[in-house]
Amino acid sequence: MSGPLQGLKVVDFSRVLAGPLCARTLADLGAEVIKIEPPRPDVSRLAFPFVDGMSGYYAQQNVGKRNVSIDLNVQGSVDLVLKMIDEADIVVENFRAGTLKFFGLDYATLAKRNPRLIYVSISGYGQGGPWASRMAYAPTVQAEAGFTHNTLRHYGDALSRLRPDPLSHADVYAGLQATIAVLAAVRGREVTGRGQYIDVAMAAVLLAVNERAHIDMAGIDTGAEPGVLGATEGAFFVGPGGERFLTPQSLVGSGTFPQYLGAMRRIDLASDPRFATAEARAANYDALHAIVQAWILTFRDMATLDAQLDEAKIAMGQIRTTEELANSEWAEYWGAVQDVPDRRGGSYRLHGRPWRFSEDKLPAPTAPSFRGENNAEVFASLGMNQEQIKAAIAAGMLVEHVPEISPVAINPAAAGVPAGNVSDTVDA
Repeated sequence: MSGPLQGLKVVDFSRVLAGPLCARTLADLGAEVIKIEPPRPDVSRLAFPFVDGMSGYYAQQNVGKRNVSIDLNVQGSVDLVLKMIDEADIVVENFRAGTLKFFGLDYATLAKRNPRLIYVSISGYGQGGPWASRMAYAPTVQAEAGFTHNTLRHYGDALSRLRPDPLSHADVYAGLQATIAVLAAVRGREVTGRGQYIDVAMAAVLLAVNERAHIDMAGIDTGAEPGVLGATEGAFFVGPGGERFLTPQSLVGSGTFPQYLGAMRRIDLASDPRFATAEARAANYDALHAIVQAWILTFRDMATLDAQLDEAKIAMGQIRTTEELANSEWAEYWGAVQDVPDRRGGSYRLHGRPWRFSEDKLPAPTAPSFRGENNAEVFASLGMNQEQIKAAIAAGMLVEHVPEISPVAINPAAAGVPAGNVSDTVDA
């Protein structure tokens, strides 16, 4: 084990996405992470596609972790969990507010036993206040926090209804912000010697990552049309064959319009009455778009176009699929894709690490564990002998589901699992 967080121990109660992503990031940085999973498993284990009986969705958020499966409703089970938490540095959970307090596993109770414990809770609207008890999924929080509204304004109602955003932004951003807060608390503990509680609200996170929040919260109408509103200044998007592009706001605005004219070698357009002012360009947007589109089609390849745009200080991004980016030279150089062995001769193709360190060598991620696969080794390391572990299994405290047969990849339709992304839940 190596990495800058080597020596830190994490107990991960979370499931699906926000919490597991936080805990996986800590594992990627070298922390020892033990995921606690109930007999009713993390629902993301049901998400397809499957590789040798393991959900790829589950694997992506849980590589590098050990797994114990405990039924907290069985008498004596909480005592097993307390053995881990007494030696832990960090607890991660994303249940609905108050769920773990029912089992005596809330921060106030645990901090009395382990004052150095750092405990992070991720929920839709925080642990207190009028919305604390509400169920929360990424799409619902995105709707509440203005994210969906901005999407509708940008793309138009019809497009958004036909093509809803497939990504769980609220979960991912909340998981990353939780990781930042945990690392800050670890640093604070070095000074004070004490841990602390961290409350992360997904709705607050979406406000924090909204670079337009100062405009949106003031109710300012920018007057921009759908398809232009909120587009990135100075960015340029081109399809694989140059057949279409999404024009950025700067083409209509005044800031970088001269740079486009320089790139196209069309300084004459600056004096064209149709394009002389920002208002005129907005009114004659289709005509301007056609001129730029025709210019794009004069290039023999993307590299030549990119070079000319770069000369004019205009950024260009080719519209790629995720697979195309993963297969690119850049991805190979960066290590943006990792093949994690599945212990059966195959591997999971997962995203790599978003950072590099000059001094620390990060640990290679290990295969995701089946539910309860590490029960015996974890509790043996905490001082329980084999008789005690067997007794806990017999009493139903510890459970496991480790398949003996590894099937080939399962067709989603054959598996009887409906299509769709798996969104996080902070329900009980």
